Amino acid sequence: MNPLPEINPQELVDFLTGLLNTPSPSGFTESAILYTAAALQSIPEVSYLRTRKGALLAVFPGEQALQPRALTAHVDTLGGMVKEIKSNGRLRLTRIGGIPWNAIEAEGCTVFTVDGKAYRGSVLPEKASVHVYGEKVSTTPRDESSMEVRLDARTTSAEETRGLGIQVGDFVTFDPRVEVQNGFIRSRFLDDKACVACIVAAFQALKRAGLRPKQTTYALISNYEEVGHGASTGFPAEVGELVVVDMAAIGEGQTSDEFHATLCVKDSGGPYDHALSTRLRQLAEQHQIAYKVDIYPYYGSDGGALLRSGADLRVALIGPGVDASHHYERTHLDALLATTRWILAYLLAE
Repeated sequence: MNPLPEINPQELVDFLTGLLNTPSPSGFTESAILYTAAALQSIPEVSYLRTRKGALLAVFPGEQALQPRALTAHVDTLGGMVKEIKSNGRLRLTRIGGIPWNAIEAEGCTVFTVDGKAYRGSVLPEKASVHVYGEKVSTTPRDESSMEVRLDARTTSAEETRGLGIQVGDFVTFDPRVEVQNGFIRSRFLDDKACVACIVAAFQALKRAGLRPKQTTYALISNYEEVGHGASTGFPAEVGELVVVDMAAIGEGQTSDEFHATLCVKDSGGPYDHALSTRLRQLAEQHQIAYKVDIYPYYGSDGGALLRSGADLRVALIGPGVDASHHYERTHLDALLATTRWILAYLLAE
């Protein structure tokens, strides 16, 4: 058995950091898609196209094209949109995806207008000052009716805010706050930009080693996973199996941690394909890749979206352990490298 190609850890982290700092809530992903496409352009063997939904479909020709395979990871994240311009000039939000209100309290944000302007602000409860509201600051529930965006602009009325060009439906992105320290990567939206970085790093490793996948491989970088329909379309009909690369959830009752890759065998939609999952376990063991096996009761993936669309193919799911999912997340380089090596083992397997 040949050793797996070498991965460049710094290249992986640099790409991931740039992607994390590129805002991309579901529906507003163009910059992140273009950022990923630019990285793939450095691999001459890889070509790509855009789907009608705006996703990125890359193809890496294999030594054979008898049984084409696919990978997917999503570049879209949680976020918000302007729901209402309030009489005091502040903004009421509607959330994109399942981000908890308490997870974004006191977070910096950016409002992107239709005409290309960007305004900074903060997400705060309406009753934020202890010196004014006393105990109400801590006892008021955090929900859509009690949270608002305070704009860093001189506005005290709805008319003044509209005069800035801000409208209902403008996208609002929350600061990722990326930090890399001692091998840890701490940031919002590691779900699922960490896994996009793993796929790109695996393709780059193949390029440096002068290798191709055993079978022609498609990689769909989807852009609507957080709202449930990202990879429901976009794969060529000849693809017979899909490995979803998405984060592994860490917490009480879970086996996943920040230092391993994880095989998810069941989520809220049911079990993943047993034969493909077993093959991935065997590949991990053959290549001495540290991994865990886990089940996520409150979790869905692009694989589930694809299967619910009626697709006829095998689906399995792997990914790095990510702590505090949909909050201020964290993972470790060890988990990213293990996931990338697992992808390589799959791409190079007979």
